[in-house]
Amino acid sequence: MAAKAKTAPSPYQCSECGWETAKWVGRCGECQAWGTLVERSAPKSRVQAGPVTQKAMPIGEIPIEESQARGSGVPELDRVLGGGLVPGAAILLAGEPGVGKSTLLLEVAAQTARNKHRTLYLTGEESAAQVRLRADRTGGIQDELYLAAETDLGAVLGHVEDVKPTLLVIDSIQTISASDVDGVPGGVTQVKEVAAALIRMAKLRNITLVLVGHVTKDGSIAGPRVLEHLVDVVLHFEGERSSRLRMVRAMKNRFGPVDEVGCFDLSASGIVAITDPTGLFLDTRHGPVPGTCVAVAMEGRRPLLSEVQALVTLSASERPRRTTSGVDSARVAMILAILQQHAGIRLHSHDVFVSSVGGARLTEPSNDLAIALAIVSAHHGQSLGRQVVAVGELGLSGELRRVRDLDIRLAEAGRMGFRSAAVPAEASSTVGQSRLMDGLRVVDVDTIATALRMLGMTGQESSVAGG
Repeated sequence: MAAKAKTAPSPYQCSECGWETAKWVGRCGECQAWGTLVERSAPKSRVQAGPVTQKAMPIGEIPIEESQARGSGVPELDRVLGGGLVPGAAILLAGEPGVGKSTLLLEVAAQTARNKHRTLYLTGEESAAQVRLRADRTGGIQDELYLAAETDLGAVLGHVEDVKPTLLVIDSIQTISASDVDGVPGGVTQVKEVAAALIRMAKLRNITLVLVGHVTKDGSIAGPRVLEHLVDVVLHFEGERSSRLRMVRAMKNRFGPVDEVGCFDLSASGIVAITDPTGLFLDTRHGPVPGTCVAVAMEGRRPLLSEVQALVTLSASERPRRTTSGVDSARVAMILAILQQHAGIRLHSHDVFVSSVGGARLTEPSNDLAIALAIVSAHHGQSLGRQVVAVGELGLSGELRRVRDLDIRLAEAGRMGFRSAAVPAEASSTVGQSRLMDGLRVVDVDTIATALRMLGMTGQESSVAGG
């Protein structure tokens, strides 16, 4: 019986998601993108054993001194990275065009050079003079910061051989191409080969490598997903165009936590780390306003107080509008159903608008209670007061569920001057009871109906805010 022949790899591959097919089609069958299928060259197989780069050693004898993280000079970035830049690490920073990726990395490069660590910044999207102008504006001129504009991989490796940096910044990976690899710059084959060569070089020379990556229309990282597997750290740089606030989130981190976030202020003079961003998400008004409530969200291990605003009006159409900004629309729809079923708040004939203040993204379930209270407050035209925070997840039966890191959230609320907090009850025997915690009066509630009753949503004085 004849042996079954090996199946040849598909000659066409999607440049967006890496989907493979035997024949060319106009639309990718995986990500549904148009015109992204490109022909790739057949891979060369290697079956013979070759020389090893380093002899295998017992794990306890592997030296770790050369892989200790060093500070980048930007504390918020060090917080996200888990301590700083690790020699030999490959970091991928992705974000929308114009969000400030190049400005952030130029600041990191300048701070690294200021600490007497030689840095090489290679740009493929701008000229060296354009980057120099930005460095003049942001105060990034340093003797140990080297700058060049290149788009060829061989030239990039030549610069590394000549400068011998400890930090290498590539802006961006989609603009670098290898002359001996088929495909256009930014294509699947080119991005994979160029990234693999740069990462291999960084590991061998113990250089911290930072790659800038483009994003697609839906906000995901452009190029093959294998690029995210090759690097050690994947960071997303995000922010609203109308706001100066920028955030760095870790989506993958082999050297630290993946639930941290760093906050920055982007202006014409450069980018500055914000070590205490809580006040950015609170309204500056001093008087009580109906339709507002303060939530305490956890961004990584950092508690952030964020204000939720709601507007409820009678609808002029048969299908009332449900509009959200910074809040999950599906979560708001669920909260409206819970309010109608378990609290008697009927909003089926009203338009409901819910928004967060300052560009904050409130996606945590712990914000459910604050969103619900803001909606009911707007519906009744009755203020909760300026000194009340609400923390808790709403269940479909109307109960309030415990959330993680409650003590940390309440401590932050007390530090910011809030006097009262509504939180889920730890046990049925504690419902309605209050306790003092760091000057904060904490009231336990078990259901949304109990919370509304205790907060005086029927026109009575609030028993929580009055404390």
